Amino acid sequence: MLRVMLVDDEKVIAKGLSVLIDWESEGCEIVKIAYDGLEALDYLRNESVDLIIADIRMPGMNGLELLRTIREENVSDAYYVILSGYNDFSYCREAMRYKCMDYMVKPVAKNELLAILRKVTNESEADREAKERRIEYEVSYLNNTLVSLLVGKKDSFGFDYVKEHMKLSENVRYINIEYEGSQADEAENTQQTKQKKLYEACCALLKDNADHVIPGISADGDNFGIGLIFSGFMADDLGRGVKGWLSELKSKLEASVGAPLVLIAGRNVEDIEDISKSYGTACILRSVISFREKKDVYFYEEELRVSSGGVVLCKNSLDALLKDISENDTEGIDKDVDILYDEMKNMGVSADTVSLNINYLLFRLVHLASEQDNEVDQEEILRYISESSFEEGVLRGGSVHLKRFAREYADYLGQLRGNMSGGVLLKVENEIKENYAHNLSLREMSSRYYINSSYLGQIFKKKYGKSFKEYLTEYRISKAADLLLHTDRKISEIGGMIGYMDNDYFLKKFIEIKGCTPSKFRKNRTNH
Repeated sequence: MLRVMLVDDEKVIAKGLSVLIDWESEGCEIVKIAYDGLEALDYLRNESVDLIIADIRMPGMNGLELLRTIREENVSDAYYVILSGYNDFSYCREAMRYKCMDYMVKPVAKNELLAILRKVTNESEADREAKERRIEYEVSYLNNTLVSLLVGKKDSFGFDYVKEHMKLSENVRYINIEYEGSQADEAENTQQTKQKKLYEACCALLKDNADHVIPGISADGDNFGIGLIFSGFMADDLGRGVKGWLSELKSKLEASVGAPLVLIAGRNVEDIEDISKSYGTACILRSVISFREKKDVYFYEEELRVSSGGVVLCKNSLDALLKDISENDTEGIDKDVDILYDEMKNMGVSADTVSLNINYLLFRLVHLASEQDNEVDQEEILRYISESSFEEGVLRGGSVHLKRFAREYADYLGQLRGNMSGGVLLKVENEIKENYAHNLSLREMSSRYYINSSYLGQIFKKKYGKSFKEYLTEYRISKAADLLLHTDRKISEIGGMIGYMDNDYFLKKFIEIKGCTPSKFRKNRTNH
């Protein structure tokens, strides 16, 4: 309902306007009748209205003075209509300077008043939609800017925009939040729905700080988790440290989404400008936490800390394992892993011992891949390691898990050396064109064409300049655009036709790629 205020020193006129039409049926509610400008101004300083209909001549403060005051002092941005017994256009010219919408001459005719109200209703709806789009664009831009900062793309405008639009303090860190366990076998629509539920639950809990939540990014790019920019004031406001705050957040989120979650905290940095360092450490930590005992929240500083109490690097065993991985020697890999675990067992297998040795191994594995192809994307390698660390049914930190992972990585290195892409990329491209509306994934493609998923991701990105997921999304949206222009199907129906059962997710992706909503896209192209 539009909130309306009538302002006229002639009580008969004011009362007459209030009963001239059925205001409620026009979607309006008269919330205040004021009998002079000062009374109206006092009300507006404490209450909001959508429409003001004010007489031009009143004692104390007339209608023009009221309009000028509320505009200059930013008291109200309500639509304003002048009511005058004088057909004097000089009043109108003055009023238009202060965004007066229209004027009516006394005595007011019913049809004239109805026309004004319907004009206000239409403009109000248009303004509301424009405001929603503006907010949507601002949220999207802020998210995209944060994602750029996370991956190390720095620019001064981005920093300034984030600092202007977010509440920040010292002690910032990136938090990865995702569902526990593998989601690889779930349909993409199921993953999208779960991600949306997690995102909305986190925003609801953070309330005024919901802009710190980032949808669509996690330490593993193919995992439908969310990101959170933690800032020290969040815990300080509640009088507890970061550990207590994150543990409580995890508990509340799990109650909201009805599923266990994993929270991974990158290392603490002083300022948002260094957030990429925190994000990078969260990626590293996520690749190795399968070797850790289960915790509410994993902190980089704790999990990758090496004590000075005699922890030893099993360098000879690790180097032997790395050599056999490089040579794709399956039997040698199994033997090397057994030797490594026997050596760690003899040392007492502390958390620090496992941390030191496993992280040395992972660091060297990334280096091995870089040696095979100097253009290899290290983020892709980390993603592959991360995926391999979260398979279901694998004991945390067990030698069986490490053997399987090492064999797969050896195969991956072999494919990098042999450049085995052949016609696989053409087949994958055809799969997208023919089955874009289905639940396609890089993992499914790699299994179908017998090629390592990480390597397939590498060569796909090298050829097309974008990831498999980005390519699929852009292809789907191009098909949606074509359907918008050449059919009269509903927007929600089109989303389903191209593979998006969640209409909100479809709208989000369409706006990201086309820069406007589907309805605006259809309207703009149709009018040209």
